[in-house]
Amino acid sequence: MILPPILVLILLPILLLAACAPQATRIDGFRSKGPIYSNAVLDLTALAGRWTQVAAFSATGAAGCAPGAADFTAAPGGLVLSGRLCLNGESLSYRGPMAFTGPGRLTPAARAPQPLDREWWVLWADTDLRTVVIGTPDGSFGFILNRGGALPADRLVAAREILDWNGYDIGRLALFR
Repeated sequence: MILPPILVLILLPILLLAACAPQATRIDGFRSKGPIYSNAVLDLTALAGRWTQVAAFSATGAAGCAPGAADFTAAPGGLVLSGRLCLNGESLSYRGPMAFTGPGRLTPAARAPQPLDREWWVLWADTDLRTVVIGTPDGSFGFILNRGGALPADRLVAAREILDWNGYDIGRLALFR
């Protein structure tokens, strides 16, 4: 079928505009493409201690498993993690070294289950280091850890804002109660 020239002149700009329009920015996981920032000034050894998981991303918006915990111990060149986390409704465990791989970034240095096997970025920590937000550039996971009791509303708001600013779909953030 050959289109009349006038129709081509009308449709061509529309098709060109459609081709230039931003495409879907989702990537695999829970965040969209775009910049993500790790906390470059945080001394990662300050993470040493016991943390309780208070939130994580889930495709269903519901936790799907019990909240996890992470115990970090200082070690030469990094930390040692003994932890179990609920990520996307699945309970995942890792016990082993975490190497410092960049400012505000650490990576399991031993075999870890997917998606724990990739670089973890500390996106935010409150000034007293009671709450920390961790995510990944590929958006495969993101979670909030807290220590010293329940997570106050102001720190939850701050953590959600940081996740949103880093491209996470906070509508899929599941809180553990």
